[in-house]
Amino acid sequence: MFHKHEPAKALNDGMMAVRKAIQDAKIPYTAIAANVFAGYYAPNLCQFGTLMPPKEKVNIFGDGNAKVIVLDEDDIATYTIKTIDDPRTVNKTLHLMPPMNILSQNELVEIWEKLTGKKLNKSFISAEEFLAMMKGAHFLTQFGIAHNYPLYYEGCLTNFEVKEGEEEASKLYPDVKYTHVEEYLKHYL
Repeated sequence: MFHKHEPAKALNDGMMAVRKAIQDAKIPYTAIAANVFAGYYAPNLCQFGTLMPPKEKVNIFGDGNAKVIVLDEDDIATYTIKTIDDPRTVNKTLHLMPPMNILSQNELVEIWEKLTGKKLNKSFISAEEFLAMMKGAHFLTQFGIAHNYPLYYEGCLTNFEVKEGEEEASKLYPDVKYTHVEEYLKHYL
């Protein structure tokens, strides 16, 4: 993930330095690109400050069409465990990109509206407004905004191709029955 805004940039730079040190030391590794945890992004429809679904109004970041990849935390663990004795993942990045869970914020909201039978009022937040929320905010809020900016405004989770020397989990492990976002959201009805 590419972070160009502090304080998320410092954390990302630190993680990349650790990865490089592991590679330079020739320590076998598998890097897991887990994308976004469903528990933090799905039920709240990507809203800050709550983990529960909004009842009346939802903020849509940008035009709401940037795709993110949402995974149930148990599915992340399942894919990760499968790599332990798998020589196909040694010294590679494993991207967790199950096709049914690659969706935009608008699509996530539509799924929730379909499940509840209720339309939410939508407010669209421009990139400038989103970044302006960092000013004077608590460090954790600043971090959340800086971390989420590339997701909502740049589509960083889906604007690339899996390269040679990398793997995609749902193709490598087609036997895993991952949790679809709609199935996940039904727990909040």
